[in-house]
Amino acid sequence: MYASHLVLSADRATLPPFDLPSEAMTLDCLFAHQPMDKLAVGEALFWEGDMVSNIFQMAEGCLRLYRILPDGRRAIMGFVFAGELLGLSCQGTYRYTAEAITPVRLRRLSRARLNAMGEGAEQLRALLMTRIFEEMSAAQQHIVVLGQLGAEERVAHFLVSATCRTGANLKRPVVVELPMTRQDIADYLGLTVETVCRVLSKFKRDGLIAPEGRHMLVLRRMSSLQDLAGEVDDRALSERPTAVQRPAVWPN
Repeated sequence: MYASHLVLSADRATLPPFDLPSEAMTLDCLFAHQPMDKLAVGEALFWEGDMVSNIFQMAEGCLRLYRILPDGRRAIMGFVFAGELLGLSCQGTYRYTAEAITPVRLRRLSRARLNAMGEGAEQLRALLMTRIFEEMSAAQQHIVVLGQLGAEERVAHFLVSATCRTGANLKRPVVVELPMTRQDIADYLGLTVETVCRVLSKFKRDGLIAPEGRHMLVLRRMSSLQDLAGEVDDRALSERPTAVQRPAVWPN
């Protein structure tokens, strides 16, 4: 799943030229001139089993990634927020469905073009490999969360991680917007929705969080949540990519 996709495409000669900047290259450069696509709430970007043909950069909104198990249960693999890439580590067919939780705006780039651009562009290859390694690290961390942490630790980890990834204002108290449902969170953390609601209610009683509106939580005691979550500290919060600092738009 995490293999590199920089193998040269056989049809690369048919692709139009693409000029890459010689200095200060960023992944934003790859998508800067690509047209913007839009998804409505509930619309799928692609379905599990579709052929992998593009990578995507989220500009606004949130996607959920999920699989339907043989017995009909839904397993959420993750969420994608503004500024993040999707599909870079996929090969062959998509192993999950990507569905819009909120109105979404994104740009897409064909895998064939990406492969062609990778030839001789060491800086680009390094940037892409870094993102793939980050996905591997996040997947390994999620295995630890599901396999070793209790319910309160899992929910705390989710809240701290979402704060890092959504570009929430880190002034205390921290305010984070979570457009997904409690059921979404439960399916992602391997818990029941009743357990997620119970833990959030406990966090509220303990003064760790306070709801503010339909999709917003105030994290009143970030340090306590970080202690519960484990492996995430202030350095992680301060080093999140600048690309994710653009505000997302949630539905009313």
